[in-house]
Order: sequence, then structure tokens, then C-alpha cells
Amino acid sequence: MVESKTVAPDDQPLLVADNLGKNYGRLVACRDVSFSLYPGEVLAIVGESGSGKSTLLQLLSAQLAASAGRVSYRMRDGVLRDLAELGEAERRFLFRTDWGYVHQDPAQGLRMAVSAGANVGERLMAVGWNHYGRIRDTASSWLERVEIDTGRIDDAPRTYSGGMRQRLQIARNLVTEPRLVFMDEPTGGLDVSVQARLLDLMRNLVSELGLAAIVVTHDLAVARLLSHRVMVMKGGRVIETGLTDQVLDDPREPYTQLLVSSILPA
Repeated sequence: MVESKTVAPDDQPLLVADNLGKNYGRLVACRDVSFSLYPGEVLAIVGESGSGKSTLLQLLSAQLAASAGRVSYRMRDGVLRDLAELGEAERRFLFRTDWGYVHQDPAQGLRMAVSAGANVGERLMAVGWNHYGRIRDTASSWLERVEIDTGRIDDAPRTYSGGMRQRLQIARNLVTEPRLVFMDEPTGGLDVSVQARLLDLMRNLVSELGLAAIVVTHDLAVARLLSHRVMVMKGGRVIETGLTDQVLDDPREPYTQLLVSSILPA
């Protein structure tokens, strides 16, 4: 067992992946992935469908058990902990406090039958808030921040458009000021005009709150707008990584060159 170690809060990694891999029998979904994510950094994981990027996101967020390697997270006490050694209650606590997870389908990240205000308020109650007026005021403030009419605070998300649902899911995740947010194709399935508005909102909130984020996307425009660093995956492996502009403007690998050229006008 690898011993936990204490680290300084300012210049040490928030999350560390070390030779991470996942197999399903003979199928290798992800292999030999190693990187460190620092506080305030946004990392985009890009690749085509089947490249392993979504599997990697589930491994990093402790929703899948790794077949090889490990993922470590720096807790608020400064200790770097192996996520595999955390109990179920500790992992649930991380998702209520330090972590957020934005799903491609907002219905997976929201309670569709209760009000928008309750969706945001539940997250606050999970971290100990118990004053109804304060909870409602904070929920209303966050709806405004994500450009949802506060007059719809008592409406259920099922009455919202797709773009509004995604913005509500973002509010629900960010209201407790997590340190790390996982995003799985956050603009997938939305109209282009709605995507642009949502991306601009996410970029501003991530920057304003100083969040670390890991964004899985097949859309290189999303990676360029949101991320500081990009990892390109193919066949379960990371084949290229670097600063976003460096990788997207001057890719080394033929596969990355093909991805980049596919979004350029003919």
C-alpha cells in the first residue's frame, strides 16, 4: 500500500493519475495514463468516440475501479489520498463538497420532478445549511448567475429547455464552491447558438471561482475555449499532451493533426 503524504496547499497537484488503466476482459478501455492536475487548471481530454476519454473521466472521479494504477486527490487537510482507499461515505462526501460532476444529459445530474430552487438548495443542505431563507436566496442568486429567470425558481427542470437544464445543473454543482469539477461533454446535444452561450458562461464561472476542471469532449472548439491544457486520446492511450494552443495550433501526432484538420474549413 502506498503511504499518504502531506503536501503544501499552493503549488502541489490537486489530483494525480499514476499509470491508470481499465480493462474489460481482453478489451483495454484505458491504459498507462499519468498526469497531475493543479488547482485552478482546466484540462481537456479529447478524442473520437471509443477513444477511452469517458472511461478515464469515470476512473478519475472514482465512479469506476481501476484495473491498474491509481488516482490520488489532495484533501483539504493537505494529504494526498489514494481514492481507492476511501470508503463509500468519504467518496459521497467529496461529491457533496469538493467535487462537482456535469453530465452531458442534465437529467442525470438533476432531480427533474422537484423545483429548480430545490435542486440547488439540496446541495447546500448536504453541506450543512439549514436556514430556508438563506438557502432560497442563495439558490435565487445562482439562478441569476447562470442566466435563468429567478421567477422560475419554483418550476421543475422538466419544464426547462435543454440549455436551461444544463445551466441549472452547473448552478447545482457550483453553489458549494467545489475545488474540482468533472464535465462530460457539457455542450453535447445542444444547438450551436446555445452551446456558445453555455461555453461563455462556463469559462467565466471557472475563471471567477478559480476552479480546477477536467472536461471530456470530442469538440476541439470546446477544448480551446475552456482549457489550459489538452490530452489527446486514441485507443485508450494518451498520444499527445501539452498547452491547449500548442497542441491545437501545432500538433505533433498524425492523429491529432487529423482531428484538428477535420474542424477547419475546406
